[in-house]
This record gives sequence, C-alpha cells and structure tokens, in this order.
Amino acid sequence: MNYHQYYPIDVVNGPGTRCTLFVSGCLHQCRGCYNQSTWRVDSGQPFTQTIENQIIADLKDHSIKRQGLSLSGGDPLHPHNIPTILQLVQRVREECPDKDIWLWTGYIFNQLSEIQREVVNYLHVLVDGKFEQALYDPSLIWRGSHNQVIHYLR
Repeated sequence: MNYHQYYPIDVVNGPGTRCTLFVSGCLHQCRGCYNQSTWRVDSGQPFTQTIENQIIADLKDHSIKRQGLSLSGGDPLHPHNIPTILQLVQRVREECPDKDIWLWTGYIFNQLSEIQREVVNYLHVLVDGKFEQALYDPSLIWRGSHNQVIHYLR
C-alpha cells in the first residue's frame, strides 16, 4: 500500500485531536474530489513498518491527548489497500484500545465485500458513499455531500 500524507496531529478529520493517514488508490474517482492526486495506487510513497510504528507511537504519546486514528484517501477500502489497512486497524485496537478509529470510503456500507467488512469490524465510525458534487454542502461535518452517511458502529 502507498500513502500520500500522514498527520500526527489533526483536528479536522473526526472529533478531537487525531492521527490521520491519507492512503493511495481510489476506484471511485468522484467528480469534484479534492484529493485526486491519491487516486492511483502507485502514487505517494510506500507505507512501511516504520510509518505503522510511528502511528502507534503517536497514538500512545500522552503529551498530546489524541482521540484516535482517521483513515482517508484515496480509499482505505480499495482492494489493494485491504491487507495493510486490516493489519493496521487490528494493531491499533490491540495496542491502543482507548483510541477510536474512523474510516472514509466511497463504498456503501451494505454493499461491502467480506474482506472489507472484516476491516469494518475493527472501526468505531465508518463514513460511506461517494462524494457527489451536486449534493456538496460545506456546512456538513466530517462529510462532503448529503448522500454520505456517518455510521457509528461502537
């Protein structure tokens, strides 16, 4: 898996102060997407064990109170990303049980594949649905268009 950005301190992508990872790869390619540079799976840089370890260390760092991890992109549930994302969310749940995990995807919750659902089992919140430019509303919190749904899972 590749990623474009990792922010150890983020206050935009979910509640509280968070760690946020923007992965590469998106099949949806929504018109009006603000993150088109993340569409290709080979864009960005390789997600390494070093980056994964840094995310865990940042989540455990008590000098900054972080509420959790946010996963966006691209699309974390892109088939190419699933093995690495699954490993990451499993590790976060095991090593940082007091942190929540949010994930944004263009896929629809009730249409997810079995392996995508396996990732969702480790999430606290899933924001689903493609960005629809005709339904864009800048006043929405944690989503870009009215068709996108915030699923509180835990």
